Amino acid sequence: MAKTVKKSYNSGSVKKTITIRASKDKVWRKISNIVGLPTWVVDVKKTVFLSKKKKGIGAVRLITFADGNKIEEHVVAWKDKESFTYVATEGLPLRAYVATISIKAKTSKSVELTWQSYLNSKKMSQNQFLQFLAFMGSFYDASLENLKTLLEK
Repeated sequence: MAKTVKKSYNSGSVKKTITIRASKDKVWRKISNIVGLPTWVVDVKKTVFLSKKKKGIGAVRLITFADGNKIEEHVVAWKDKESFTYVATEGLPLRAYVATISIKAKTSKSVELTWQSYLNSKKMSQNQFLQFLAFMGSFYDASLENLKTLLEK
């Protein structure tokens, strides 16, 4: 008989940091445009507002990926020119997804950007979850490289 794989809720986090040679203002302008994702986030086809609010706590976006998957995200914390935090409410194989993108100036012409998230899965095997975490890590890395290339032009 085939061994049954135990499926359970798994928690984990992903954290990626990159140094971008651009001013803090320039980097913040780019990342704080929360519907500007198609220009730098991997496989994003389009992003639209679902809220009247465009910035700050309460802004809501709907992201459509190239494969047709849609993710709804709500901004839940906002520190102007420093960071913002959002939660995904639809579209991921997760019960919880909370992410923060933060920046801090290293010099007048370079910024350290960190994209960090906490996630809790729907029922899946440990192996499936580890694969999902690895996928998220490479997704963040590739997106941050795109952002760096774009901003360092």
